[in-house]
Amino acid sequence: MSLINLIGVDYSVGGPLLLEHVDLAIEAGERIALIGRNGAGKSTLLRLIDGELQPDDGEVRRADGVRIARLEQEVPAGAEGDVWDVVAGGLGELGAWLAEFHHLSHAETVDTDALARVQARIEAAEGWALDQRVTETLERLELDGDAVFARLSGGMKRRVLLARALVSSPDVLLLDEPTNHLDIEAIDWLENFLKGWPGALVFITHDRRFLRALATRIVEIDRGALTSWPGDWDNYLRRREERLNAESQENARFDKLLAQEEAWIRQGIKARRTRDEGRVRRLRQMRTERAQRRELQGNVKMSMAQGEASGRKVIEAKGLGFSFDGRPLVRDLDTTVMRGDRIGLIGPNGSGKTTLLKLLLGQLDPAHGEVRLGSNLRIAYFDQYRATLREDWNALENVAEGRDHVEIGGRSKHVIGYLQDFLFTPERARAPITRLSGGERNRLLLAKLFAQPSNLLVMDEPTNDLDVETLELLEELLADYPGTLLLVSHDRDFLDNVVTSTLVMEGDGRVGEYVGGYSDWERQRRTAGAAATVSAAPASATAPARPAAPPARRKLSYKDARELEQLPARIEQLEARLAELTGAMNDPAFFQREQAAVSAHTAEVADTQAALDAAYARWGELEDATD
Repeated sequence: MSLINLIGVDYSVGGPLLLEHVDLAIEAGERIALIGRNGAGKSTLLRLIDGELQPDDGEVRRADGVRIARLEQEVPAGAEGDVWDVVAGGLGELGAWLAEFHHLSHAETVDTDALARVQARIEAAEGWALDQRVTETLERLELDGDAVFARLSGGMKRRVLLARALVSSPDVLLLDEPTNHLDIEAIDWLENFLKGWPGALVFITHDRRFLRALATRIVEIDRGALTSWPGDWDNYLRRREERLNAESQENARFDKLLAQEEAWIRQGIKARRTRDEGRVRRLRQMRTERAQRRELQGNVKMSMAQGEASGRKVIEAKGLGFSFDGRPLVRDLDTTVMRGDRIGLIGPNGSGKTTLLKLLLGQLDPAHGEVRLGSNLRIAYFDQYRATLREDWNALENVAEGRDHVEIGGRSKHVIGYLQDFLFTPERARAPITRLSGGERNRLLLAKLFAQPSNLLVMDEPTNDLDVETLELLEELLADYPGTLLLVSHDRDFLDNVVTSTLVMEGDGRVGEYVGGYSDWERQRRTAGAAATVSAAPASATAPARPAAPPARRKLSYKDARELEQLPARIEQLEARLAELTGAMNDPAFFQREQAAVSAHTAEVADTQAALDAAYARWGELEDATD
C-alpha cells in the first residue's frame, strides 16, 4: 500500500493551474527526485504532500499513522536557541517541554519546582523515549547539542534542520534543495547518510551528481503535469527529448489543420450550409483546444557583453599569506593566472575561498607577499550573497542603472528585451525585487553581470537555486567565454564541465594547485595520499636501508576463493536483470499498471541495485585481501 497518494490534484496561485490533475503515489523506501523549471511548482507540491497547503480540487490521501517531515530551503524564522532546542522543536509541544527540561537540568542553579513541573508533564505524555531519540539523532548527525544555533555556518545549520526533521522518525522525508550552502564534504556526507536512511524520500535538487547518486525515480513537473521516469538521469534526458519532439510534431500537425479550417471558414456562406455545421463545430472545438494549450517555457537566452582582451598575464601572486584571528587561511602561495584560464576554487565552508578571491583581485591586502594584476582588466563579480542587487530597485532598475539599452555582443538591446531573454516578463521586470524567488534573483544577478563588459569573470557560488536547464546553458556560456574565469562552487558536475584547473584549500593555509576539474582533483588526491602512505613507513635510525620486501599475499580460504571466482558471473547476472527491470520502466505504459505491480517492480529494482552494489563491494574486498 502507498504511504501517500495524490489523486487528481489541482492547485492554482492565479492564472493557469500551477498543478493540474496531478496523480502521484509514494511508496515505502523509494527515493523520488522532483525536478522542473524554476516556478514549476516543486516546492508547492512538497507543501501539498506535507499538508501545509490544501488542493483546490482532488485529494491527498495519507496512510493511517504516516509521519511526514520536511526540510525547507530557508532557515525557519522560529529556529533559535541552542542546537538541542532546535532539534527538539521537531517534536512539537513535547519537544518544547524536553528542551525546557534540558535547560533547567543543566542550569548552574536548579529551579527544583519548575523542573518537577516540566518533568511531570513529560512523564504524563510518556515522553522520555523521545528525549533519548533527540540525543541519538544529535549523535548520529555528529552535532553538539549545546552549540548556539545562530553562530553556526550555513552548512551546519542545514545539518541541524535535517536532524530536526529526522527526530520525529518520519516515514516520508521531504527535502527542498538540501545541498544549498553545503560544501562538497557535507554534500558527500549527506549523500551517504540518505543512502542508508530506510524511509521514503522526496527531494528537490539542482545538483545532478547528488540526484544520480540517490534517485530511484525521477518525477518531472512540466506545465502543471507530472510524468514519472526510472531513476536514470541520462535515460530521462533522452526520453524527455523524444517526448518533446513528438509533442512538437503533433502541435505542428494540429496547427496546420487549424490554419486550413480557418481558411475554409473565411470562404463565407458555403461554410454555413447545414451539411457543414459539424465541421464548424469541430473548428470551434479546435480553437478552444488551441487556446488552452500550455506552451513549453522557453530557455534562458544567455549572452554576455565582452570587454577588450586583457594582458596575457592576468594575476601573479608571490609568497601570499593571510590569517584571520590567528588562523592561517593562505600561506606562502605562489600562483600565476594567465588569460583564458578557467580556475575553480574548492574547499570547505569557512576555509577562506572568498578571502582568497579578494586577495587575488587586490580587494584585500595580504599579510605577506604581493599580488600583481595584469593590464586592461575589466572585472565582473557574481556575489553569492547577492549584495550587488539593490533591494529598493526592481529588476529593471538593477540591470538598467539609468540606461534604456545595454550593449550585448556588439549590438544594442533594449533592457526589457534583454530581461525577457532571462525569462522576466515586462510585468515581472517591474515588480519589487523583494517578490522575486531565489531562482529569479540568481537569474537577475546573471543578467546584471553579463550586461557588464568584462574580461575577468569572478563567480562565487552561482549555481544555487538555478534549474538544471539554466545551469546547463550557463555551463555552455562559460565554456565559450573568451576571458578568464575564477569560480567558487560546490557543484561537482558544474566544476567538471567548466574549469580546467583548481585551487584547493587543503587546511592550515595550504593551497594546492591541480590540473582539471573536481573529479581530476579527487583522482590526484587519492594517488598522492597512497604515495604518501607508502613513503611515510618508518625506517630504523640505525639499520642500513634495504629494499622493501613486497607485501605477502594472504591466501584466501577455500570458501572465500570460491566466492571470488563466482562473483563476476553473479555481477553479470545482476547487471542484466537490472537492465531488464529499468528497460521495462521506460515503457510509457508502465506507470498505468496496477499500483501493487508498480510497487513490486520498483522494490525489485531497488533490491537488485543494492545486491549489485554489495557484490561489487565484496569483489573489491576479496581482491584487496589478496594484494
